[in-house]
Amino acid sequence: MDKPLKTPPPYPIASVDHALRAATILQLEGGATVAQLAERLQVARSTAHRILAMLVYRDFAVQGEDRVYRAGPVLELASHSQSLVSRLRTVGLPHLRRLVDLLDETAHLIVRTGETVRFIAGVECRQALRVGSREGMVFPAHRTTAGLLLLAELTDEELTAVYGSEGERDHPADRPDPEQLRKDLERLRRNGFAVNRERSERGLVAVGVPVHGPDGTALAGLSVSMPSVRYDPQRLRSLVTTLEAAAHAVERELAEPSPAPAHA
Repeated sequence: MDKPLKTPPPYPIASVDHALRAATILQLEGGATVAQLAERLQVARSTAHRILAMLVYRDFAVQGEDRVYRAGPVLELASHSQSLVSRLRTVGLPHLRRLVDLLDETAHLIVRTGETVRFIAGVECRQALRVGSREGMVFPAHRTTAGLLLLAELTDEELTAVYGSEGERDHPADRPDPEQLRKDLERLRRNGFAVNRERSERGLVAVGVPVHGPDGTALAGLSVSMPSVRYDPQRLRSLVTTLEAAAHAVERELAEPSPAPAHA
């Protein structure tokens, strides 16, 4: 089974991980209540309250009169940033939640950087047997649904710049065969969607579509992932139609002017 490029440390500290994830949520999503943060981190409300209290103490968070915690002075610049990833997360998360409500499978939003992709947002379904959120993980682009979709948008020259020419024979094991990759990408261009059957992880099937910006450039991939035992090829067209509707909704919102940051 292929593993993400970023692996957890051998001795993870749960409290530190919770605090870092909480700070990330405040930074990228604008704010959260104690209850919302407890649900996201899957911890007790008392634990979430203690985490937020420490973030406030160290100026990573502030609490407003509405009892919502937001990014504090340390994170303020980044939290007000309208970077592409921040905007994609903000716009995409509600649509990921709707996808999960409709399909009862885990949904992700993914961006590409060079040969890799990063899962920038994920919402898990509630089924007992489910694909866990890959949010924050990094994988080789050619082994993921969204990565293949985003690679398919590149010209031959751009693809060569990412992986090297077909004449190069010394390819590490975690890099694709250029000729086979070009064949795969040509098929994806014709289809407009991708199906990943255990290409990234054993026992997992993912279906995805691209998300384009106002200028037509592919910005991200939107996908749903499920255990392979639950994948039904007869549902593929329905899955793709639902994903495309969500992607178009994200695209419409991305085309709208970004809201100005609020001032205290």
